[in-house]
Amino acid sequence: MNIDILQQQIDNIISSNIAKDEKLQTICDYLEKEISYYDWVGFYFKNGDKDELKLAQYTGEETDHVIIPFGKGICGQVAVSNENFIVQDVSEQDNYISCGWKVKSEIVIPIFVNNENIGQIDIDSHTANTFTEKDEQLLEYICKKVANILD
Repeated sequence: MNIDILQQQIDNIISSNIAKDEKLQTICDYLEKEISYYDWVGFYFKNGDKDELKLAQYTGEETDHVIIPFGKGICGQVAVSNENFIVQDVSEQDNYISCGWKVKSEIVIPIFVNNENIGQIDIDSHTANTFTEKDEQLLEYICKKVANILD
């Protein structure tokens, strides 16, 4: 993974002259295409004033998890903890919402606007023990860039 090239492409997407929703979809599509073990890439955002997340743009297999209550599953836990969450083996998580039998690991990074957790990027992989510090750095970078267009 060449983080510099990936970040440069993310910058190009963010600065492009397309609508915000299209930028988010393009980021999902790009990451899923460029990183072989990113099998599902999506954004969840706080659903108005409700204590739940709502699925926005994503790439990968369809999911039944369009709404996730705060505290439930990995995404719901990140909505409450405001911290990155990396799960190298989802079978070891008690509070895991299965998105499909193929998913073996997951990484979720929160998006902050004005110090408020307003959403997150969620990546599922069909490979266990696959996420590294580089993934975390890349996704934190993306979340900061996305926060700028959501502000």
